[in-house]
Amino acid sequence: MDQNRSYLQCSTCSLVFVPRNQQLSPADEKAIYDQHQNTPNDSGYRVFLSRLAAPMIERLKPQSQGLDFGCGPGPTLSVMMEEQGHQMELYDIYYADYPQALEQQYDFITSTEVVEHLANPRQELDRLWGLLRPGGYLGLMTKLVVDRHSFASWHYKNDATHISFFSVATFSYLAKLWDSSIEFIGADVIILRK
Repeated sequence: MDQNRSYLQCSTCSLVFVPRNQQLSPADEKAIYDQHQNTPNDSGYRVFLSRLAAPMIERLKPQSQGLDFGCGPGPTLSVMMEEQGHQMELYDIYYADYPQALEQQYDFITSTEVVEHLANPRQELDRLWGLLRPGGYLGLMTKLVVDRHSFASWHYKNDATHISFFSVATFSYLAKLWDSSIEFIGADVIILRK
């Protein structure tokens, strides 16, 4: 616990999470997201997203079909992938609420700085996994919990919209559950293959 919130840890998968009664309301959460100023014209944001985009592009067949889950108010990763010849659909509960996008099959799904915001991460990730075609890729970007000591002073947990914190153990649990391969690239990129 810190001065603002409590944190619990799953004994099965090691996910660290904020109890439901300490999470923001959807309206308060969206008010924070509305302050984001990310756009495809921001070269710094493109460099940041390239940490996931580049390894995904290396693995994809030409003209693959993808979904950017949690694209935010200024979709940019989708633009970067389209510039490489891939077809993209968007989904975001606040900014691109297109339920039909969650009823299709994809060659790949990207989700950058999203999973830490999910109140039901297992449910949402299972749903995304189900949208992938065999051989498809799920590419995620999120900072990882290292240990209890580091967590205590970790800036990432101080964002009130961050409520689910993953570790290598958490993603390894999911990979085993899904019988998938998994790669950890750098400090915050995770790619699973179906």
